[in-house]
Amino acid sequence: LPIIVKWGGQEYSVTTLSEDDTVLDLKQFLKTLTGVLPERQKLLGLKVKGKPAENDVKLGALKLKPNTKIMMMGTREESLEDVLCPPPDNDDVINDFDIEDEVVEVENREENLLKISRRVKEYKVEVLNPPREGKKLLVLDVDYTLFDHRSCAETGVELMRPYLHEFLTSAYEDYDIVIWSATNMKWIEAKMKELGVSTNANYKITFMLDSAAMITVHTPRRGLIDVKPLGVIWGKFSEFYSKKNTIMFDDIGRNFLMNPQNGLKIRPFMKAHLNRDKDKELVKLTQYLKEIAKLDDFLELNHKYWERYLSKKQGQLP
Repeated sequence: LPIIVKWGGQEYSVTTLSEDDTVLDLKQFLKTLTGVLPERQKLLGLKVKGKPAENDVKLGALKLKPNTKIMMMGTREESLEDVLCPPPDNDDVINDFDIEDEVVEVENREENLLKISRRVKEYKVEVLNPPREGKKLLVLDVDYTLFDHRSCAETGVELMRPYLHEFLTSAYEDYDIVIWSATNMKWIEAKMKELGVSTNANYKITFMLDSAAMITVHTPRRGLIDVKPLGVIWGKFSEFYSKKNTIMFDDIGRNFLMNPQNGLKIRPFMKAHLNRDKDKELVKLTQYLKEIAKLDDFLELNHKYWERYLSKKQGQLP
């Protein structure tokens, strides 16, 4: 679906997207061309039923003719000052909530379990490296967990969380590693390549999941939200992975809503230019993963208190 986007006196040709991609996919692609963050972009002329198209609208629904010209408004973050300003409102991390009080009503609801079984049947997983017998499972989010996706930089490596490769190398000794991001697979693959994760000789990624493996659940107080149900993985790979041997890192706690016992909420890595030299989260989590790998059953752990557990094991607490 070729589209021409006009911005800043220049025309940009977009030829790699299809009708199944969304407006957000288009914005993400335009970010790579222009440096303008998706939330700062305004695309004029994209309408559905007379209203501006939301991010989740598929391009096919816009009935665009080939080489349609659309105009983009938005400014690039040129200076460090811009990069360090607070993210726009409605940022997922800021609007995250404590999930504990919602869990009971959501985790075992039949309609949600049916959605999971549908994903198990229909979602296609491309196995990059086969699951290994006897290994536990580590599921990792990408944005704000492994790298700062909001700041601008010359290369993705500048936005990579410190100690990422050392962390993954150590984890791989005891865990199969799965990447799960709430974005489109092509962006996940591009990010992993840019960060050198998919090509690293010291560890291997078992497979990657995108937003299509997620489900939407209804919560009494928050309405509809998207979550990452580990039941999709357990259903597809039941001979290898289960509640007992799986841990998931994400900076957004509500992604654990269907499997709170298995989730560890990591501190978000933001403002890479400021925090690159200070962030030691992955160093400590490397040690935590090594400690708990000795256990037969993760269900006896409460990952909310992972730092306390680690300090105890290392003899720093009685």
